[in-house]
Amino acid sequence: MKGRKTKFSKKKKIPKTFRKGEQAKYKGLHSGKLSQEKIEEYARLVELVREEMSKTIVGQQGVIGWLLSAMLCNGHVLVEGVPGIAKTLIVRTLSKVTGGDFSRIQFTADLLPTDVTGLTIYEEKTKQFKVVKGPVFANFLLADEINRSPPKTQSALLEAMQEKEVTIGDTTYDLPDPFFVMATQNPIEQGGVYTLPEAQVDRFLFKVIVDYPTEEDEMEILERNMTLRNFNSYELKAVINPQKIVEMQHDVKKVYMSNEIARYIVDLVDATRNPSKYKIEKGKYIGYGASPRASIGLFIAAKAQALMKKSPYVLPEHVKEIAAQVLRHRLLLNYEGQAENVSSDDIIKEILEKVKVP
Repeated sequence: MKGRKTKFSKKKKIPKTFRKGEQAKYKGLHSGKLSQEKIEEYARLVELVREEMSKTIVGQQGVIGWLLSAMLCNGHVLVEGVPGIAKTLIVRTLSKVTGGDFSRIQFTADLLPTDVTGLTIYEEKTKQFKVVKGPVFANFLLADEINRSPPKTQSALLEAMQEKEVTIGDTTYDLPDPFFVMATQNPIEQGGVYTLPEAQVDRFLFKVIVDYPTEEDEMEILERNMTLRNFNSYELKAVINPQKIVEMQHDVKKVYMSNEIARYIVDLVDATRNPSKYKIEKGKYIGYGASPRASIGLFIAAKAQALMKKSPYVLPEHVKEIAAQVLRHRLLLNYEGQAENVSSDDIIKEILEKVKVP
């Protein structure tokens, strides 16, 4: 008797957009189909957002790129850098050009969880309780200097990021869709900061290190008199809307990825846990390796990177480009590594050199 066919026995088709000779390499593709027309449409929209943001932002193209990538992945970004490098302006501009709502929370030592999520208040006039929603109810949220507040307040935001919902009193409210958080933190060497717990940091898709602008960019900032201009004077226009962002977030998952690339991602993360297996010399400085969230992050972020470059499938170079952003905050150094002043980026660089590329 012939065996009954299941949905798993059906062979997946190789996309027609592959160049000649590449089909054998990309068998066993992950996820559904996404047409080349859609890929080019989404990539063009991302570029339009970049161009519109350049009206207010000078330089910082790397930061903008990672923010857009994280937005496509429906993830969040942790940014580390000194004050005054346009972090607030970047998120505010992004919300404006995408037609979303913007909110900002300045984290301080006395900030309460209810200052983030909201609370219920009793109105004497109506003799009823009223819900006052907090600033977390926005499409784009800037959590400024998140490590200035104690862990209890940090957790209020980080749990909202994970669950995409907030409980006020005895009622649970869904957060807006899309919901994107860019949290900033000061370098840990500065005083008056609370270290973010490892489990909480793991909820950020990317950790981005922001440096000072170049001399050329700083000259342009002065020439354009940007520090004295009102934000509304830039006359920014919305080039996409929140509904389109949600559509793009759904479709980015359909970008093709081969089993070989997926295995490469697993190997990169495994190298953070078992460095000796891959002959990683700096592996001796790793206290704890990356969690499975790192594999998931690399998986979806590589797809977003491919889409932004108009590629119908993920290549090893796409994985390499986002590896540091996904892994740097998930690698915990031991005391020896901290004493030797080794950075997680140094280890990631060696991992990318040593792990075999498909």
